[in-house]
Amino acid sequence: MTTVKVITLGCSKNTVDTEHLLADLPADAFTLLPEDSSGYADHLLINTCGFIGDAKEQSVEVILQAVEAKKRGECGSIAVFGCLSQRYAQELPAEIPEVDAWFGARDLRPIVEYLGARPGKGISRYCTTPGKPYAYIKISEGCDRRCSYCAIPYIRGAHKSVPMEDIIEEAQQLAAAGARELIVIAQDTTYYGLDLYGRRALAELLRKLSQVEGIEWIRIHYSYPDGFPEDVLDEMAANPKICSYLDIPLQHIADKVLGNMHRHVTGAWTRELIARMRQKVPGVVLRTTMIVGHPGEGEEEFDELLSFVREARFERLGAFTYSEEDGTWGARNLKDDVPEEKKQDRMNRLMSLQSSISLEFNQSRVGKVEKVLVDDCVDGTLVCRSQYESPDVDGEILVKGEAPIGSFINVRILACDEYDLIAEIAL
Repeated sequence: MTTVKVITLGCSKNTVDTEHLLADLPADAFTLLPEDSSGYADHLLINTCGFIGDAKEQSVEVILQAVEAKKRGECGSIAVFGCLSQRYAQELPAEIPEVDAWFGARDLRPIVEYLGARPGKGISRYCTTPGKPYAYIKISEGCDRRCSYCAIPYIRGAHKSVPMEDIIEEAQQLAAAGARELIVIAQDTTYYGLDLYGRRALAELLRKLSQVEGIEWIRIHYSYPDGFPEDVLDEMAANPKICSYLDIPLQHIADKVLGNMHRHVTGAWTRELIARMRQKVPGVVLRTTMIVGHPGEGEEEFDELLSFVREARFERLGAFTYSEEDGTWGARNLKDDVPEEKKQDRMNRLMSLQSSISLEFNQSRVGKVEKVLVDDCVDGTLVCRSQYESPDVDGEILVKGEAPIGSFINVRILACDEYDLIAEIAL
């Protein structure tokens, strides 16, 4: 039996890629080792991230650690794939010659063949997180947007939707394996269907996914604001299986910065979209992402961003500082003119504001009864989430009591901080 271990870095989209890859390795010929295992692996694979500076540094560090592990005799070969190796396909093999094989991010078949197996249809998934009652499902690859700061289109290529019937088949497999919640992901979920069907078909896809037996919740991530298909809001409002939760990275609100970012929206348009979302789906929880320190962001633009966050009161918000990325329009044409110290200061101020908003939202839930999904049980405490929390990025609801993992229970919120909540089982 050939032993294989995969280290997956970066976002949930990479996790899905890894699981598709592993599903093509026949169980009678390969033993798959957990990522955190210490045993010898005939093949060590590293699925890298290359989105921003910190992610690139982490990927390189993990590759170098693997090289040292190989020298100690802990693995037979090292193969690297994913975003970083796609982005620096010419440079990395020369800089780290100890790696045995390099692959890109757009096609997993050469990796499967390298391992001595035959690529399959690509729909099957090997679960790397057994026992978890949720699963990510990737509905498209690549991106046709050309945001000035983003290298993803150069790494992942043009947008390519997965046929609807393949997504439904994969969802059925995930449900049969125990998934009760599907988290819909892509570089841009709202673009889904344009290339295959000549129309934005996300709402139709959501409706069909909600008919998969065993699936109770469906959550949408990575929605682009420009051209947002508002029939998705109608489906969310009418379909109880679609969580009242939407991840929509806005990146900024000041027109000058949005223009430099090539976001193709204005601040006024963005405010109107958020208002329509809250009107059409009362109680919807919005998660967004902001970039601080982008070229063109002066104090006036940053103050406008702070004012917008106070006004919009996003229940969830993440942020990162601008990182000039090789090959992007911004790197070629814009001066990275905000000092790193100022970027970090603005980040801290923004997240401090958001912390108070998140706390107020959680405090508004104290005393209420909410339906939650049991994700885990740790030392007698149930680790749960409501429809308002997404795994890996949001807080948790901690409940004393007993209930099976993967079950839905009603709990009463007792206390909270800005991130997590404490609850009891509601009788």
